[in-house]
Amino acid sequence: MARSTRLLLIIGVVLVLLGGGAYAGVSLLRAHVDDAIPQADLFGPSDAPTPSAPGSPSPSPSPTPPAGADIKGPLNILIVGVDTREAQKSWPIHGDAVMILHVNADLSSGYLTSLPRDLVVRVPAFKPSNYGGTAHTKLTHAMTFGGRVPGTGRFDMAQGFQLMAKAVSGYTGIARFDAGAVITFTGYRDLIDAMGGVDIYVDQKVVSIHRQPDGKLRPPCRGCDHGYSGPRATYNVGVMHMRGWQALDYGRQRYTTGSEYTRQRHQRQLIKAMAAKAFSGDLLTSPGRLEAILQALGKTIVFDGRGHTPSAWAYALRKLTPANITLVGLPGHGVYSGGKYQGEALDSVQSTYFAALRKDQLAGWVKTHPKLVNVDPRA
Repeated sequence: MARSTRLLLIIGVVLVLLGGGAYAGVSLLRAHVDDAIPQADLFGPSDAPTPSAPGSPSPSPSPTPPAGADIKGPLNILIVGVDTREAQKSWPIHGDAVMILHVNADLSSGYLTSLPRDLVVRVPAFKPSNYGGTAHTKLTHAMTFGGRVPGTGRFDMAQGFQLMAKAVSGYTGIARFDAGAVITFTGYRDLIDAMGGVDIYVDQKVVSIHRQPDGKLRPPCRGCDHGYSGPRATYNVGVMHMRGWQALDYGRQRYTTGSEYTRQRHQRQLIKAMAAKAFSGDLLTSPGRLEAILQALGKTIVFDGRGHTPSAWAYALRKLTPANITLVGLPGHGVYSGGKYQGEALDSVQSTYFAALRKDQLAGWVKTHPKLVNVDPRA
């Protein structure tokens, strides 16, 4: 499916496995969990962890504490969703959803925000792909420019993530990420369905341009609304139980009030809904369902724990619950030159957000910026 861009929704299942309430369930099958989730070096050798860095292994770990006891806060985790087709190795990789999860010093509170895929940033030169660097381009292109394998016509997802991380670091001032995840479309709907669906409060009416009410794709049509014809799936205000295809479809829609920034908000809300589903206890009491989740997750995510396994991260983040995760939407606007759209720019408040993040002072920041916090009216 072209432009299946909002893939970061499934990071909710990463929170299922890496978050606190899940630890009781995964601690009994750590090896199985660690084997099921693909792991790779997403940050590259130049960013290898050092013993003194937060979240990195201790130089002389004790055999007594559980794995992950040496992961210390505050932590910053980079999550990138990519628009790719795994069966087509020459298909360019696009970083179409970028989120940063900050966890405070005592690892009990998290703050999740997004960067627009079209955010105009500087993407630095990158030797592995022979990329010379660009002063101003869209953030999504960092995955493409970094992922090219010279002389082959192929794209490497982990290599693309390296350049994406460098571009995000340059924009936010976050010198080092403590973990990362790259997520693809494969298995996403099965993942939501394996969880038994998710419940979410739809905060504004959303009408799909891609799907019919029964989930079938709307047929293309020249001259029709957004290039498609036929009835449209509609998500009305209120609590809705979503199946996999609905969650994916809902998280993709940007032709609505608020456009791209509304879409980012809905992605964050779906993430939290997935984490809430995991913490409800239903998943951990069903070995068959957990196994289905692991199988789907293995087709969807590649994780880099900076020397720590997913189960170690589960232990480290055992106090992080959905109620303690704050969703923050940074406002922005389109950038034009000569009447031509160049991309997006975040409003100046972003600089104060990332300054507070770097100082681990986001608890105070959100109190002074309540309108930028995504609040569930059911809470």
